[in-house]
Amino acid sequence: MATAAAVAIVVFSCKSKLDQAEALNLEDTPLQVVDSMYMIDSKNGQIQMRILTGRMEKYEKDTLRYELFPQGISVFAYKEDGILESTIEAEEARHETYTNGEEEIWKAYGHVVVRNIEKRQTMETDTLYWDRSKQEIYTDCYVRMYSPDGFMQGYGMRSDERARNSIIMRPFNSYTVVVQDTTVILVDSANFIGPLLKKK
Repeated sequence: MATAAAVAIVVFSCKSKLDQAEALNLEDTPLQVVDSMYMIDSKNGQIQMRILTGRMEKYEKDTLRYELFPQGISVFAYKEDGILESTIEAEEARHETYTNGEEEIWKAYGHVVVRNIEKRQTMETDTLYWDRSKQEIYTDCYVRMYSPDGFMQGYGMRSDERARNSIIMRPFNSYTVVVQDTTVILVDSANFIGPLLKKK
């Protein structure tokens, strides 16, 4: 009699654990997790982009594949000659790709900072979208932009994906520098490698 009771208890406890395992939602479980990720996007052997992040989580649902970057992301975009042209930094990011291959969108959240190295422009916002299929970056949120030509702020921004031609859609309380010192020597500190040393 005691043996039968012991068997019944074991079966009951195992069934309880199976129910908990079956309740696991696989859609909310990442297919892949990568810590301290360093990714390079290249074309014909030429680096076009570098991406650094502390953590990447990959998911897949129906026709949508996406990666989450909960620890932030840093993106470095290069020109055809290998010169660093622009950077993007954000506290969080999400990369969405649809299985039909027609749409690919990056979404950056938190304190998003976009810098154009050559133009010495810095743009700040809290949400930014990068549509790679349309080759543009945009936002409808508050934006402020600093450059040697002045300061601009407003709501909404549209630009090419290299941040070469950024336009604030609804600007307000902005100012422009009318006269600049033409004798100033500009140094590209991001791409500066220093003087070449003579061989002894």
